Amino acid sequence: MTGRPGGPGHRPSGVREVIRYNWPMYAAGAATTVAGWALAHHLPGRPAALARAVSTTAAALLTTSTLATWHVYDRSELHTYDWLPELLPDGPGDHLVVSTGLDEASRPIAARHPTARQIVADLYDPALTTEGSIRRARRHVPPAPGTVPARPGALPAATASLDTVLTVLAAHELRRPADRTALFTEAVRTLRPGGTLLLVEHLRDLANTAAYGPGAWHFQPRATWLRHAAEAGMHPAAERRIATLITAFAFRSPVT
Repeated sequence: MTGRPGGPGHRPSGVREVIRYNWPMYAAGAATTVAGWALAHHLPGRPAALARAVSTTAAALLTTSTLATWHVYDRSELHTYDWLPELLPDGPGDHLVVSTGLDEASRPIAARHPTARQIVADLYDPALTTEGSIRRARRHVPPAPGTVPARPGALPAATASLDTVLTVLAAHELRRPADRTALFTEAVRTLRPGGTLLLVEHLRDLANTAAYGPGAWHFQPRATWLRHAAEAGMHPAAERRIATLITAFAFRSPVT
């Protein structure tokens, strides 16, 4: 077994993989940087200054986003799940892991809790999730054996049969608000009274905007997740930052 979580032969994605999955974006940023400086040498006055500014901005964004990704995915505790006991002190128990295309949570959680019953639900729908990065990621990290195809409004678990539903860097891929609402509602249905929905996400906030620029709009604001939880009848029980740029929420389902 490797020294990293996830089981034999599985290395959670780091900056190298993120660049591989999103290479067109990185290529565009690099091309903009080079083209801006090249144009600046052939333009007069203000147009040259503008070209240099565009080039500098693109270079800065490439640098900050790459460093931020390296910090979060290669250097932090995100993939070790050492932060999990703080939010789930009794462990995940009978749990369901939600994936929306790239599942890198089920294996390390199963390795940490080998006696817990685990279901993995894959909500990936190629008609709705059209980003090339997800397709490339699925080719690199195929779904774990036994993964069950599912929909946000139809999770493969009986009513009140689970202690925890976990969605780790997955729920933001549900672009339609109705799908996110359906997922939260289904989580409540499948959870036992007082069970936990563990949501782990980048947020559309100041820290992520500083790191990723316009890319932060790929994520949802904190208020969106709190609203979805409240609409489903859940309340926030705990919240933790991971590597500054990731937020983990523990939402509790109603006791009665």
